[in-house]
Amino acid sequence: MAENKNYLLGFGERLTEKVRGPQRPVRKVNPYTLTEARARLTPRIRAVGREIAALPPLACPQDECVAAVTLHPAYIAKSFFPMGLLRSVGLEPVGSKPRQIVPEKGAKKPTAVQLKERIQPSSQTADLFVAGKRSSFVRWAEVVARAPASFDGIDELVRLEDVRYVPPSERIKPMRSAETVPLLEVVLHRSDDEVLEGFNDYMRSLDVSIDLQQRIEVQGLCFLPVRAPLEVHEQMAQFGFLRVAREMPALRELRPGGWSGMMRAVKSFSVQIPHTEPMNRDLRVAVFDGGLPENVIPDTLVARRKAGKLGAIAPDSQAHGLAVTSALLFGPLEAGQPAPQPYAAVEHYRVIDTATRQDPQGHYFDVLNRIMGILRQKPFDFVNLSLGPDLPIEDDEVHVWTASIDEHFAHGKSLVCVAVGNTGEDDWTLGNARIQAPSDGVNVLAVGACDCNEDDWRRAPYSSIGPGRSPGMMKPEVVVFGGSDRAPFWVLDSAKPGLARGTQGTSFSSPLALRSAIGVRAHLGSVMSPIALKALLIHNADRNGIDVREVGWGRVSHSVEELITCPDGSVHVLYQGELEPGRYLRAKVPLPASGLTGNVTIAATFCYATETDPQDPMNYTRAGLEVVFRPHEAKVSAEAKNAKSRSFFTKKQFAREDDLRRDSHKWEPCIRAAETFRASSLDDPVFDIHYNARRGGMAYSAAKPIPYALVVTIEAKSSAKLYDRIAQRYRTILEPLRPVIQIPVRT
Repeated sequence: MAENKNYLLGFGERLTEKVRGPQRPVRKVNPYTLTEARARLTPRIRAVGREIAALPPLACPQDECVAAVTLHPAYIAKSFFPMGLLRSVGLEPVGSKPRQIVPEKGAKKPTAVQLKERIQPSSQTADLFVAGKRSSFVRWAEVVARAPASFDGIDELVRLEDVRYVPPSERIKPMRSAETVPLLEVVLHRSDDEVLEGFNDYMRSLDVSIDLQQRIEVQGLCFLPVRAPLEVHEQMAQFGFLRVAREMPALRELRPGGWSGMMRAVKSFSVQIPHTEPMNRDLRVAVFDGGLPENVIPDTLVARRKAGKLGAIAPDSQAHGLAVTSALLFGPLEAGQPAPQPYAAVEHYRVIDTATRQDPQGHYFDVLNRIMGILRQKPFDFVNLSLGPDLPIEDDEVHVWTASIDEHFAHGKSLVCVAVGNTGEDDWTLGNARIQAPSDGVNVLAVGACDCNEDDWRRAPYSSIGPGRSPGMMKPEVVVFGGSDRAPFWVLDSAKPGLARGTQGTSFSSPLALRSAIGVRAHLGSVMSPIALKALLIHNADRNGIDVREVGWGRVSHSVEELITCPDGSVHVLYQGELEPGRYLRAKVPLPASGLTGNVTIAATFCYATETDPQDPMNYTRAGLEVVFRPHEAKVSAEAKNAKSRSFFTKKQFAREDDLRRDSHKWEPCIRAAETFRASSLDDPVFDIHYNARRGGMAYSAAKPIPYALVVTIEAKSSAKLYDRIAQRYRTILEPLRPVIQIPVRT
């Protein structure tokens, strides 16, 4: 590569400073008076007490049970949770789930169309799951009816819309098969010994045996495989701490991508594999898949490993594993070209055996446990997962795969790429085409597939679609070439060593996206954190005018040169660091000292890693960002100490048909936007970044700092030598991130 390239400018964090945040008083108009709230809720709480009292004693371990408290939609922000009221009557929150309601007061105003069709619009709120002694629920009704206005927390009663016992029928998801004794995935609200032993005793009373050793615990939730006859499902769901029971999904089939008639007509070709070292031997890269055949890829490039307690190799799964690893090491192979030198070596862990293939439902937990067991023993810089449950994600529950992966990678020290699935041709209306776990995770990069590398690319028809769950709406986050009938993705053939075969699937776009990130890291060195690599990929994605449900932020180039250089008239700047909870960080956007003319476009992408709360899907992320843009430092209002702000990031990019609640967009783990300004309206613009912390949906004062990355692009086509002028002004602060090794040119 020529040395006169304009490289990405790094160390933007040197342009940041801590600032004091504005005081923002909270004002609420209560939808109900305390008198109204007492009259509405007293009979409902008494009804809950009666229903819980009627449960079998074995269904209530330690005489405890769980009920649901529905918040009024105006009070779902973390600062309004009714903790004082719950504590005063001996109840504790154990989770939540989203719910759509039409409140008795304070409902949304219908649109003209809704008025015409007599439709009352619903609002999103939360059901808080609260646990306590059965006697506590009885006492609560008496407190609500008779406690004086001075009683601790009684004023919070006006924030509640409803209190109810969740019936068994609501806790059981519809079965997908005709099995009379289906295998279920049961989720319990708590995983302490009293609840687990109580569930075991209760199921034994129903003549159903369970194996508690097979459970998976994540953040207090307990996931259990239970095989139970249909006729006892409703009784099972009476157990006080049962959150949900659904038919156990199967694993996606790990088969080589399908060959259509068009693809069969394309001839295979021979491949020359480089017998050399990777560009960077120090990077730790893991693939979890179906295994690798021997003597196909040199040992200098791949380490063949397997999880413990595995049976025989499944040939189809092994072919899939080779194809995924081939995509990660070499990218799409090209006829007449030797395979390129890999950026890094790969550790391929086989986690599938013949037993898994024969019973993908029964061994479903086993595969996840194998993966997590390896991850807990050894750190990796990069991880690829082209496997997972064969089930579209749900809005009201977080899957055990997603919960486990997100919890482990909350540190932000790894970049994890996950294939979104190949169900894009299934029914969109019913949600069957939606992305599959764990690609809905907030600490992973969800990768879909496009059909070619040409300018007229589209989403590959098989690639699963969004949206994701809120938070995490933008899914898939990016798409990368994954093969199609039009243009096969060529990988190493396990059946014919030395030859390539054509394939297609998000199984191959995911490692190709990861390969791009590894390439940037290999060339620029350790200056690029995993969060920065994720932000860089997303920032450079181009949507090509396609619906976000199909391609998220857009297609990512797998050219390292395109990712780390600035086009003419543009400057890319990278900021990295940590954000402290409750604090404000001001990030200056670098502009030339003078001579800026015409229109200026500023684009920005924020990414961060966060701890999660799977028991609270609606409040899943523990960290959120409020970002304010201040374009002109001299334009300060008389009553304010800071420059005037202008909207930049909005929730519109995440909105869907049922609309998002007011604060939901700030909890998204990645936000991206671009705005165009007149040059005269800009003078040392800044982003003010505020890190909000919560846990279980409530304010969390003990939160840890979180890693973040920000990529900013300044584009001004009419301003000559923009890059040189910004680099010169900030020459002692910003540094071009030049490759530490030469980028090869592939023709």
